[in-house]
Amino acid sequence: QVQFVESGGGLVQPGGSLRLSCTASEMIFRGNTMAWYREFPPYQREHIALISKDGVAEYVYKFKGRFEISRHNGNNTITLQMNNLKPEDTATYYCNTRPPSPTSWGHGTQVTVAA
Repeated sequence: QVQFVESGGGLVQPGGSLRLSCTASEMIFRGNTMAWYREFPPYQREHIALISKDGVAEYVYKFKGRFEISRHNGNNTITLQMNNLKPEDTATYYCNTRPPSPTSWGHGTQVTVAA
């Protein structure tokens, strides 16, 4: 059962920005730490950032200063603002809880960074 719906991906030039959104079911969103991940084929998933139910954010070091996670409890949504995108950021981006619920991955949103 899909619990997360990601959106906002697309094709962007190097140096550009994108803002990703993820809407979760209320049951899984409420009270849980939420996070963004990305996946490179085949099946190499990487954690990017998390945000607690109280809005405290933590980042994997290499994303700090370039990506920003936000949480909107009123509509069960988290966002990921990505700036100064690089070709190596090309991946499929997912949200989930932290730690992730293994049966709840959504379809993700594809981000492609290319000139």
